[in-house]
Amino acid sequence: MTTTLPDLILEPMVKNALLEDLGSYGDITTRTVVPAGVTYTARLNARAEAVVSGMQVARLAFHLVDPALDVQINAPDGTRCAPGDTLMTITGAAQSILTGERVALNFAGRLAGIATKTASFVAQTRGTQARITCTRKTTPGLRIVEKLAVLHGGGFNHRYSLSDAILIKDNHIAAAGGVRAVLEAVKAQASHMMAVEIEVDTLDQLAEVLSVGGASVVLLDNMDNDMLREAVAMVDGRITTEASGNVHLDRVASIAATGVDYISAGALTHSAQTVDFGLDF
Repeated sequence: MTTTLPDLILEPMVKNALLEDLGSYGDITTRTVVPAGVTYTARLNARAEAVVSGMQVARLAFHLVDPALDVQINAPDGTRCAPGDTLMTITGAAQSILTGERVALNFAGRLAGIATKTASFVAQTRGTQARITCTRKTTPGLRIVEKLAVLHGGGFNHRYSLSDAILIKDNHIAAAGGVRAVLEAVKAQASHMMAVEIEVDTLDQLAEVLSVGGASVVLLDNMDNDMLREAVAMVDGRITTEASGNVHLDRVASIAATGVDYISAGALTHSAQTVDFGLDF
């Protein structure tokens, strides 16, 4: 998947990262030891197998440092790479390339790690209808690009924020007085354009959700595979099903085989390992 976003959306996040790295006086080392007139072509190379993500963000980092840099992306986001592959070339002022290097690599390595982990989860669902989706367990301030990386890995996005959809969790149910109470409140107040999902822990709660109505998605939380199969049978296609909780790579295939529509995993973003990318002169 080669999904991109307008640079305008990503620019504030990348600019903040650059400002964090540049501090109050800029890149003192580079400015001191590299003459201003030196030009070079640098290569952003992969040092591990991965699903590429973060190339759009890395390009933006270099261009925010110096719009005159010529940045060529050789491996678009969503493609696979092997050790030694050149993902991007950057030509222009050596000072500018060195100043943008770390921020560009930090984004590219982090996002490729998420895309690669997502792809490993997606591979476990082959032959089933299940789709892998992320959660809101993202790095503060980086959610938009981390969710973009999930798409690059072949996954799907859950809601972006608390304002995107109504997701009624167990604590909402406890605070509001039960399943019926929250669903009746939704039916009375929610916009017809707002999706509604409700979390259940038991089959009795699921039966009540189906009886009351008002939800379009049910989150089947921390259920074992036998319960998931029974839940899918109870729903019988009337609403979308999502399995969540205790989702690890070695369990994904068996969860997918229960017939659920979606499998959400916080591990896609909170436990991804950064991919080793390097900038070589």
